[in-house]
Amino acid sequence: MTKLPLLSFIVGTMITSSLSTTVSATIQTQFQLPQGVEYQKAITTPDEFLGYPMGKWHLRHDQLNFYIKNLAEQSPRVALEHSGKSHEDRQQLSLLITSESNHNNIDSILAQRAAVKHGESSKGPLVVWLAYSIHGDEASGVHAAMELSYYLSASNESWVKSLLEETVVIITPSQNPDGMDRFATWANNNRSNTFNADPNNREHHQHWARGRLNHYLADLNRDWLFLRHPESQGRVALFHKWQPHYVGDFHEMGHRSSYFFQPGVPSRTHPLTPQKNQQLTDKIANYHRAALDKVGQPYYSKQSFDDFFYGKGSTYPDINGAIGVLFEQASARGQAQDSPNGVVTLTRAIQNQFATSISSLKGTLALKDELHQYQNDFFKDKQSDSKRQQGVLISTHTDIQRRDEFASLLNQHQIRSHYLTKNVNKADVNFTPNDSLFIPLEQPQSDLITALFDKRTEFEDETFYDVSSFDLAAAFDLTVSEKVSLKAPQFTKNNPTKTSNTIGSNSVAVLLDWQQSASAKVLQQLLANDVIVKYSQKPFSVKHQNTTQNFGAGSLQIHLRQDNISREQLITMLESLSSEHQLKSTAVDTFASVTGGDLGSPDFKAIQLVKPLLITGDGSNPMEVGQIWHYLDNTLKMPVTLTKGSRLKRLKLSDYSHVLFAHGNYNSLDKTTAIALKAFVKQGGTIVAHKGALRWLKKHELLSSELFDSKQAQALFNTNALTFGDQSALRAKQTIGGAIVNVELDLTHPLNYGLSRPQLKIMKNSILALVAEKPFTVSGQYAKQPLSSGFMAQEYQSVYPQKSAVVAESLGRGQVIGFADNLLFRNIWLGSERIYANALFFAPNSL
Repeated sequence: MTKLPLLSFIVGTMITSSLSTTVSATIQTQFQLPQGVEYQKAITTPDEFLGYPMGKWHLRHDQLNFYIKNLAEQSPRVALEHSGKSHEDRQQLSLLITSESNHNNIDSILAQRAAVKHGESSKGPLVVWLAYSIHGDEASGVHAAMELSYYLSASNESWVKSLLEETVVIITPSQNPDGMDRFATWANNNRSNTFNADPNNREHHQHWARGRLNHYLADLNRDWLFLRHPESQGRVALFHKWQPHYVGDFHEMGHRSSYFFQPGVPSRTHPLTPQKNQQLTDKIANYHRAALDKVGQPYYSKQSFDDFFYGKGSTYPDINGAIGVLFEQASARGQAQDSPNGVVTLTRAIQNQFATSISSLKGTLALKDELHQYQNDFFKDKQSDSKRQQGVLISTHTDIQRRDEFASLLNQHQIRSHYLTKNVNKADVNFTPNDSLFIPLEQPQSDLITALFDKRTEFEDETFYDVSSFDLAAAFDLTVSEKVSLKAPQFTKNNPTKTSNTIGSNSVAVLLDWQQSASAKVLQQLLANDVIVKYSQKPFSVKHQNTTQNFGAGSLQIHLRQDNISREQLITMLESLSSEHQLKSTAVDTFASVTGGDLGSPDFKAIQLVKPLLITGDGSNPMEVGQIWHYLDNTLKMPVTLTKGSRLKRLKLSDYSHVLFAHGNYNSLDKTTAIALKAFVKQGGTIVAHKGALRWLKKHELLSSELFDSKQAQALFNTNALTFGDQSALRAKQTIGGAIVNVELDLTHPLNYGLSRPQLKIMKNSILALVAEKPFTVSGQYAKQPLSSGFMAQEYQSVYPQKSAVVAESLGRGQVIGFADNLLFRNIWLGSERIYANALFFAPNSL
C-alpha cells in the first residue's frame, strides 16, 4: 500500500486570452485525485499508464480500453462487460466494480435483477450505472471515468469498501468510441504547448461533422428508443441485463455555461414519469450541490433541460424503473477556452465530472432503501398469467419485413409481442398472421409501451429540448387497434410467416409486390448484379396457382431469360434473396395478365442502376446527411459517393443518376455550381433535396415551387401587447421542434408507389412547406387536420392544409424532387422512407 503525495497540482501557466494581450493566469492543469487516501500500490494509475498527466492530451479510445483491461487484470474488484462494437469495430467495454464477494455471487445478483421486473422484491446490491461521453467531443466525461475507475479499484477508504459491498457500479467510459477518436485526433492535432483560450482558435472549432456524432453522423443520445445503431443496441441490452436503480448520464454543454444536473424543468417532465422519480432525483441532487459547493463550482438545475423525450440517456431509465440523471459541464472543446465565467479548462471539467460521479455514488448509497422500494413499486402488479389478455394490435398492411423490424425493436426493449394464429377483425380492419402483432399491456414494460404509442397534443409547457412526439405507430406506418382483448389460442410466440418462393421449370417471370419494404433491398442487389428489372406503371393482375393475384403500380418484374446471366443463376439468386429478406414472390408461367397490361406491355419500364452523389461538408446538416448515408449504405446496400458541395462544379455529373441534398444552408455554393446542376438535370439527372436545401434550389431557379418558411410564419403570430417576458413563450409557439403531421398522398404518383393508404404520418421539425406551381407536381399535401401528435401552434395548423410536403418537378429530361420534411428521420421513419426509395428507383423513368 502507498499514499500518493500531496502534489502541487495548481500551477501557473501562460495562456493566450481572447483579449488582444497575452496574460498570465493560474489555472488547474492536472487532475487531482482525493488526497490523503491510501491506494493499492499494485494498481497502475492513469498517469503511470499514459506516461503523462491526465488531461495533457485528449484520450484515444484504444488507450482507454487498454487501461481498463489492465485494471481488470490487476484488481479483483473489476470485471468487464462487453456490449458489442461500434460501426468502426471499436470494442465497447464497461467496468463492473464491486466487492470480491459480489463478483463471486454475480449470477445470483443478475437473477435478482431479472426477477424484479416480474414483481419480485428488489433486493441485493444496488446497481448504479455511470455512463459518459455519448457525444464524442464532450471529452471531460471519458477522462473522469478513467480516473473514477482507478479510484474505485484502488482506494482503501472505508466508505469505498462499504459502497462496493452494497453496490455494483457499472462504468461505461465512452458511449461513442468512433466520435471520441474523431474529436481526440482533432483536438490533439490542433493543441498548442501554450494554452490558447481564445474561442476563435482553430482548436475549438472542429471540421464538419464534429466528434459529437458517430460514424454515420448520428446523435447517439437520440437513439435510445429507436436503436438504429450498434452502439445503442449494446447499451440498451446492458441496461436491461442489469436493470440499474440509477443511471448517471455525463455530458458537456457550451463553454459560456457553468454546471447543470437534474431535475430539469419540472413542467417539461413527461407525464408518464412517476412523480416519485423526480422527488428522488432532487434528493440525490443535494449530494451534487454539496460536492460542487465544496470545490467552488457554480451550478444550476430545474432550468434549460427537460425530462420529456424517452429516447435520451437520462430519460430512458425513467420509463424503465430507474432514476436517470443528466449532468452537463461547460466544455473547453480543447484544453482551455475563455468564457464569461473565466477560463474553462479540460482539467477543471474532469474534476467536476469526477466530483458529481462521487456524489452520485454517495447519494444513491444513502438512499439505497428508497431506490429499492421505488423499483419495487414501479414493477408491481404489471405481470399477468391470465390466458385472456388486453393489449394493442398492430398491422403493417401485408409488409412482413416492417412488422418483423418492429417486433425486433420491441424485443430489444424487452417488450413481449406475439404473432396471430388466425385473422382478427377490429373496427373493420383485418389483422392477419402475415402482417400483425399483438402486444399485451400486462407486462413489466407496460409504461414504455404506452409511451411508444403516445399521441398527446396538449402540454403544460410548450417548450421541448427535443421532439414533442415519438409515436412509433406513425414512424412504422402502422394501423393500431387499442384495448383489444384476446385469448391465448389467438396468439403465439412463434412467427407463423413462411415464404415459399419456388420457381418452376415453366416459369417465365417472377413478380415482386412493391408494398413489401424489402423489395427495395432486393431490387438494389439485382441491379448491382446487372439483372434487368422492370416495374409496372399501372395496377394489374395475373393468374397464379388457380387464383387471381393483384399487383399495384410499382410492382417489379424479373424476366427469367436474360442475356448476361443464366436462368439457373438467376433463379438461385432470386430464391436466396427472397429467403434472406422474407420476401414473397410470385413466379408466373405466362406473360398474359388477367387485368391491366400484359407483362410485355409498355406499362413496364426498365429500372436504371442508381448512382447517387451525396453532398456533404460545410453548409449541410451532418445528422441528416448521415441518415441518408446510413439508409443507402446499410438498408439498401447501395454504393454512394460522398463529396463536398464545393467540388460539384468540378465533377463530371453525368457519371451519376442522382444528386442528393440533405437539410442545410448551401449559400456558399455559387452560381457556377447551379449552372452545372441545371445542366445535369436537363440531361436526365435527378436532384432530391430536403428542407433547407430547397431555399438554395429556389434561389438558383432549379425549383419552381414557392416556399413557406420562417419569414412568412412570423406574420401568423399576433405580437400586440406582448411584454419582454413573453418572448420565451412566443419563441416556443413559433418553433416546430418535432411534431408528427398527416400528409395526404396521391397514390397514382410514382413517388407513392407501394403505399397502400392515402394518408401518411411524417415527422416535421421545421417550419418550411412548399406551394406548388402546378397541382400535378404534388405527390403529398398536408392534411386538413395536419397535426397527428406532439405540439404545433394553432397558427401553423390553420395554414399547412394549403401547403405541399412533397413535389416532383420536371426540368428538361430530368426532375427536381423536393421534400419539405426529412422522410428518413433518424432512420426510424420506415413508413416514409419508401417515398425516398421511389425517388431513387422510379423518378428517373416516370416523371
